[in-house]
Amino acid sequence: MKNICWYLFVCACIVTGCNKMLDEDVVSSVTDDFYNTPGGFTTAVNGSYAALRSFYSTERGMTVTVFGTDTYTNGSDGDFKFTNQYTSQLDGRYAHLREIWNAFYQSINTANAVVSRADQVPELDSISKRSGIAQARFCRANYYFILLQMFGAVPLRLTENTQIVTEAHRDPVPDIYNAIIEDLNYAAQSLPVTQSEWGRATKPAAEHLLARVYLTRATSEAKGTHDYDSAATYATKVINNYGLSLLPDVGQVWAQGKENNAETIWAVQYTNDALYNSGDNNACRFFLMQYDVLGGMKRDLANGTPWKRFRPTKFLLDTLYADRVNDARYDKFYTVVWFANAGSAKLKVGDTSVYMPGRDVSDAVIASKNYQLVPPRNYTERLYPSLNKFADALRPDNQASGVRPFIAYRLAEDYLIAAEAYMYKNEKATAVTYLNTLRMRSAAVGATAEETNAHKEAMKISEAQLDIDFILDERGRELVGEQLQWFDLKRTNKLLERVRLHNPQGGPNIEPKHLLRPIPQDQIDRTSNEFPQNPGY
Repeated sequence: MKNICWYLFVCACIVTGCNKMLDEDVVSSVTDDFYNTPGGFTTAVNGSYAALRSFYSTERGMTVTVFGTDTYTNGSDGDFKFTNQYTSQLDGRYAHLREIWNAFYQSINTANAVVSRADQVPELDSISKRSGIAQARFCRANYYFILLQMFGAVPLRLTENTQIVTEAHRDPVPDIYNAIIEDLNYAAQSLPVTQSEWGRATKPAAEHLLARVYLTRATSEAKGTHDYDSAATYATKVINNYGLSLLPDVGQVWAQGKENNAETIWAVQYTNDALYNSGDNNACRFFLMQYDVLGGMKRDLANGTPWKRFRPTKFLLDTLYADRVNDARYDKFYTVVWFANAGSAKLKVGDTSVYMPGRDVSDAVIASKNYQLVPPRNYTERLYPSLNKFADALRPDNQASGVRPFIAYRLAEDYLIAAEAYMYKNEKATAVTYLNTLRMRSAAVGATAEETNAHKEAMKISEAQLDIDFILDERGRELVGEQLQWFDLKRTNKLLERVRLHNPQGGPNIEPKHLLRPIPQDQIDRTSNEFPQNPGY
């Protein structure tokens, strides 16, 4: 990197719960020797996590992963609609990409410092040293994996920068994959199954990421002969070995205050302490429609702050969630009714203000209601069903950013990874078993046990129904909004096809070049040697 010396991030950056930070002092002015002490080493380890909060649950991270896919398009608000629409503004000057790139490389260098300096720290016991290195390498692997998926070949730095560096080179994609896998193998071998401080890396978290990495590498230029075998192996290890389990009620996975549940493998931590929170945790705002200008409504914490950024596509609502009789996920994940919280001439507090039945109704029926009845044909960029996974009623006020953890890895994805890997291994019966287990978990609960069992049976699929499109559909239904969709469509070579078919705003403009994001222009400008841009930008 030219003209930048990546100094260590010195703020503590993970927490034990929603509102308690690690026992770590904020260091504002230190000498380089500080990081060669046990306390400095701990600070550097914690600093390895810092850039996670620049990506997960943030506008920048959400925009580059949720937007421009088959499941989400743009609402009425926001300055970054071009990310969804794939217009010429999506270029090297795009601020979100620059911010992610810079934050990740800063934390990568912090992780490198942990690895490089561990043996130089006197009085550091072997357990703390190995644990610190493993956590740093887990974080480093996560950053590089995201960078690799977005940009392709990137500079691979595995040692600490201690002075200004003016040259940077894009390293081969296979080398980057090898470094990621080596880091994660070390982490998986060195980390405990659980941590006393929630948010720290663990053995199952490292193995989950290994499963995701191998599944992604299998369709890349660096693909290995046994990638699907490895993806299946690590996904099934996470499913079987660590006491994790799918929650019986899928709607409880994201219940606020209960994020540390049996299905959560690893979550990125936030806090309501302004000293630590960067003000970027705003996933709770992005998926909400403009309820606060409708009859009898006012903005409040329970309903959230509607920024109207991300709007579900017709494909998501009408096709992926077409079955709302047997499959409970749409009803669990989406808010479709709002109750008056201010009152009006027509409505008392507590009356229905807005209802989206998810099916067509006649104009006469609409006119007969004293509330706003909105069938799908009347959805707009301001009026649509709202994803509620990230709802955050515990913010201090309507202007405050979110405080809840973001579940980055959960067990449901391991079932989906295992299914996809076994499908490509030509073990379709095993693949279908994993899919059906996951799908039956989301079966609607009936009035009787017999009715519930009927819903579960209806959720099962056969081997004849299994293909990559079904798996992508299932990932869309289960993992909607969880910052995976753009990556999933890219790695399966379905991004162009599905955006063209299902995203009217992005479809006309998407091109093959959009399988990679543009390298930030300031990275190119600050490099003394020629640093190539991705093709087409």
